[in-house]
Amino acid sequence: MGKLILVPTPIGNLEDLTFRALRLLQLCDCIFAEDTRVTKKLLDHYEIQKKIFSFHTHNEHRTLLKSIELIAQNNVTVLVSDAGTPGISDPGFLLVRECLKQGIDIECLPGPTALIPALVGSGFPCDRFVFEGFLPHKKGRMAILKRLSEEERTIVMYESPHRLKKCLEQMKSVFELHREVCVVREISKKFETFHRGNLGELSAFFEENQVRGEIVIVIKGKE
Repeated sequence: MGKLILVPTPIGNLEDLTFRALRLLQLCDCIFAEDTRVTKKLLDHYEIQKKIFSFHTHNEHRTLLKSIELIAQNNVTVLVSDAGTPGISDPGFLLVRECLKQGIDIECLPGPTALIPALVGSGFPCDRFVFEGFLPHKKGRMAILKRLSEEERTIVMYESPHRLKKCLEQMKSVFELHREVCVVREISKKFETFHRGNLGELSAFFEENQVRGEIVIVIKGKE
């Protein structure tokens, strides 16, 4: 019976890859990746040649059983996402859950993830926090924001750059305008930026300024 190892990959700076992660990428039998093209760039950088199979949001249910069969046939299979820790806001958890059902061993390496640097760098209390990942685009979105407006713990969520303005505008309808917020972009990359202020200030700022790259929103809990 094979083993599945979850290997976090750099979210920006390639130096974020750990020695242990590099060793497993070199030694594994094959790799499951969110986007094979992205993973191939990482492997090429470290001069690693491996078989890469896709496992992403558009094929995870269709290929799940075939993926399990392949993992069982090999000694060590690695699962990676495009950036960060697999299973966080991507379909990797489905593969992990099915492996556990089938009695396949799971190992998960510590490593890069966007939410922790954003949380700690925000300056908000981080002894207790709630992580929401990506909010739904439409159905239930406002109901979730309304619930979060009463949350006393620090809130962390992901957002795409082209929906950031709308998200902050929606938050203004349920959160207090003076609620402290930190919008973090491009963590571990050249243009990493922390924008801190209250909800009203940041909403006005991003109304006038376009933003690109990966976004993490950190919201101070209700006092």
